[in-house]
Amino acid sequence: MTDSEPTPDPDGARLAVKVDVVVIGAGQAGLSSAYHLRNLGLEPDRRFVTFDQAPRPGGAWQFRWPSLTLTTVNRVHDLPGLRFDETVDTDNGEVKASVAVPEYYAAYEERFDLRIHRPVSVKVVCDRGERLRVETDRGVFSARGLINATGTWENPFIPEYPGAATFRGRQLHTRDYRTAAGFTGQRVIVVGAGISAIQLLDEISRVASTTWVTRTEPVFRDTPFTPEDGRAAVARVEERVRQGLPPGSVVSVTGLPVTPAIRAMQARGALNRLPMFAEITETGVRWADGTEQAADVILWCTGFRSALDHLAPLQLREQSGGIVMAGRLATQVAKDPRIHLVGYGPSASTIGANRAGGAAARELTAFLGL
Repeated sequence: MTDSEPTPDPDGARLAVKVDVVVIGAGQAGLSSAYHLRNLGLEPDRRFVTFDQAPRPGGAWQFRWPSLTLTTVNRVHDLPGLRFDETVDTDNGEVKASVAVPEYYAAYEERFDLRIHRPVSVKVVCDRGERLRVETDRGVFSARGLINATGTWENPFIPEYPGAATFRGRQLHTRDYRTAAGFTGQRVIVVGAGISAIQLLDEISRVASTTWVTRTEPVFRDTPFTPEDGRAAVARVEERVRQGLPPGSVVSVTGLPVTPAIRAMQARGALNRLPMFAEITETGVRWADGTEQAADVILWCTGFRSALDHLAPLQLREQSGGIVMAGRLATQVAKDPRIHLVGYGPSASTIGANRAGGAAARELTAFLGL
């Protein structure tokens, strides 16, 4: 897989390929990290290696629902060194995001010769003293440092509610959604207050009977979301991760912008929100006051959690469930400066991932003396 020579594995079972840095994940954060590592003089496949679990370029974008187009998606920020509009016709707003972004990422990988290895599944990362042992389904690697950019797509979150196992209908998550046509004529409960929940509610409510429930009252913004608002939101999330708390929802910090689509939903009654139900029944849901709602489908638009199970042996998490982060942009793990998490916490947005990739590459190479 790489040009590096295998070295004896500390466990004596398999030969490990020796590199300076392993990058896990090739979405926005991983590509940015690989780009900056290369610019700092580390050659791909000799000094660092990048693994991606997906079958092709595009990160999580390649799995998004077809109706998510360049018109409906939040802005796709440029990766360092190559503008998005250099590879994609951004004037055509009907282009599917699941097509446009993978094309952009593929062009980016080729332009800068990043040599992403895929599909590669990283099974576990262990501490072996001066080095980290990275076990994959394509071999074992020994690295001095690690940049983890696995994002959240592989770890959808569905909260536990009493009676969930008894429900006779379908329970789906945002990542399972393809088109609204599959819900035609059904009774659908949409759970969640994020942008994705609103988009899917908009589509499904046109062909099905929908009930919208959220744990907290959604906050709608009538004013534009300014750069200052963005910086304030990032600062609040950064403060949490520096304390070792779970990052939390971005929408809980930013609120929901009132777009023409949202105004149209309000006008036709699709945004009549109900508080969270108390339990799930065989045929629907029940609130604490005994009110019931029948349902054929419960669609959980309840977000994702960071996909970090492969790092469990490193014992990075605090009792709170979060990880104490350090460094200029809070990408460095305080317990182990050899490890950087990009696309985690304040760097979970596309623009944040770019900056985090650069910061992680510079801080890690400086710490390791590369």
